[in-house]
Amino acid sequence: MSHHEEKKEKPLSEVKREKMINFRDMSTCEATIQMLEKVASDGFETAFTRAADMRPCPIGADSACCKHCFMGPCRLNSKDPYSRVGVCGASIDTIAARNFARMVASGGAAHTDHGMVMLDVFREVVNGNIQGYRIQDEQKLRSVAESIGIQINGRSVKDIAVDLYKELERTYTQVEGEIPFVKRVPAKTLDTWRKAGIVPRGAMREIMEIMHRSHMGVDQNFDNIVKQCSRTALADGWGGSMVATEISDILFGTPKPHVAGVNMGFLKENQVNIIVHGHEPLLFEAMIASSNDPANIEKARAAGAAGINLLGMCCSGAEVLGRHGVPHAGNFLSTEPVIATGAVDAMAVDVQCIMQALPKMAGCYGTRFFTTNPRARIEGATHIEFHEHSPGECTDKIVSLAIERFKNRPGPVTIPQRRDMGVHGFSHEYINYMLGGTFRGSYTPLNENIINGRIRGVAGVVGCTNPRVKQDYLHVELVKELIKNNVLVVQTGCSQIALAKAGLMKPDAAVLAGDGLQEVCETVGIPPVLSLGSCVDNSRILIACAEMVRIGGLGDSIADLPVAGAAPEYMSEKAICIGQYFVASGVYTIFGVTFPTVEGTQFHKLLFEGLEEQGFGKWGFSTDPYEMAHLMINHIDKKRAALGIMGERERKLFSMEDRRTAEG
Repeated sequence: MSHHEEKKEKPLSEVKREKMINFRDMSTCEATIQMLEKVASDGFETAFTRAADMRPCPIGADSACCKHCFMGPCRLNSKDPYSRVGVCGASIDTIAARNFARMVASGGAAHTDHGMVMLDVFREVVNGNIQGYRIQDEQKLRSVAESIGIQINGRSVKDIAVDLYKELERTYTQVEGEIPFVKRVPAKTLDTWRKAGIVPRGAMREIMEIMHRSHMGVDQNFDNIVKQCSRTALADGWGGSMVATEISDILFGTPKPHVAGVNMGFLKENQVNIIVHGHEPLLFEAMIASSNDPANIEKARAAGAAGINLLGMCCSGAEVLGRHGVPHAGNFLSTEPVIATGAVDAMAVDVQCIMQALPKMAGCYGTRFFTTNPRARIEGATHIEFHEHSPGECTDKIVSLAIERFKNRPGPVTIPQRRDMGVHGFSHEYINYMLGGTFRGSYTPLNENIINGRIRGVAGVVGCTNPRVKQDYLHVELVKELIKNNVLVVQTGCSQIALAKAGLMKPDAAVLAGDGLQEVCETVGIPPVLSLGSCVDNSRILIACAEMVRIGGLGDSIADLPVAGAAPEYMSEKAICIGQYFVASGVYTIFGVTFPTVEGTQFHKLLFEGLEEQGFGKWGFSTDPYEMAHLMINHIDKKRAALGIMGERERKLFSMEDRRTAEG
């Protein structure tokens, strides 16, 4: 068959005639299933049906192809990977390492660019050039500044903020030296990085260099390429992502736990429903202000609405869910189905994880769909550009057009009546407070309960949802198995929305945990699964790991800790970069769905074995949630054995009140 005779994709109607799709095989989310069935009955398609009708390229999935020059593309045989090389002579190890490097570069660029935007806004706020935002957490400003060596005693907020901006700018622009937040890295971990030559200099330099190295005819040693993968990824995790999280907390407030809701049932038929989807908090914070503006509320009432109802999706939604308690409509794979309710009057998006199919779906149901960021326009969408110096101009216009759509809704509304409540908004600072109070805040109780065996270890379960696997299933089953085995779980991104829908972010979910973890949760009053925010907020997990090392008793390096990580349903290049910075930091990290290597190659062995032998963490892979859980548990037990804490010791657990009484 020639290139021009390739088989064309069939429309959904033809696909359905050939095979009936059972959406219960594709998702565990009842609201999403209900809407998928509605979309199918209406004759439209979604990511789920497109995935069912599109076979993934097996060579590409194994990262056994190269298109970095025009002598190819070159395809290697993943079943016999050393049987041939590319036209230039590139081996499977070089090809896979180059492909992996470019994933890390793209994923790292996404988060570091996000952080750069936040830092730019912070600078303009500090200099008085932006009036729409302000520093809301002065204590966080002082603690972040102090953590990287900035003098804070006797100095004004503005002076500290100016110095903080100048210092954090080095995260991006510096060409030599070490990025500022490496001051937070445990000494032994940092020593491992220095010996390997992977301490990040500056994000722009590392991303530029990794792109150069992966160009045809440059770096052709997979081991050397992986070193730059680590350096670039660390520039994200301990650089761009950490900057984004810390500056967001300073400007908009550090999250504190509160009860908040998740799922499509929080749409309201009698109100103007606006969904914000994306990753940068600036648009959402401005939208909160516009939605609460009395003038806009009065316009909505004049149009017959009871009010304006604002909801989040994906990661910007996760961020305001934890910071402000704004309800969350659903994670990545629910973005098309939620539009099918007919109740969404407007969806406004900024950057990252936004499907090009959304404007088309919005057109099918009359939803107003708006792009707002100059870096991310979509064909078929209405573009209303967002400017940080005048944020309300964009968000007020979106609210006005959403009200207009409410007044003229084109068809009936179908809202799944599913509302799931949970406790959201944990942060490193609040966990510290939670474990010891205002004056005795410390990770000591966490470390002690890991040492005495009540808590076996800590797992970070994070990441996306992917239509190649059953939505939310791997996240939920993995976490249930982990907490049953006394592993405390922390979450970010779309994963935490999956867990919230499953009811695992409520304190009473502790009954599903093992006896030890259950006792700790009931004593402290927390759920066995703690939500930390958006995918960029994985940096909170790094800070927590560093604090566990600092407190003592669990080794001298992050690689010594009884911790593990997983992204069971990942789909983006950001996830690869996140995984690599956790591995480089010392954490065993397991991915599901697929993994871009060929098992048995030298490159695969380096990622899955060799890095750990060099003092780092390592990669893992499984598509079964129970196998994944026990791989993580076995690793945690291995680390416990190395620390000499495999046995359990009886110890009375004190509540916060007991501790204050005993020490007061």
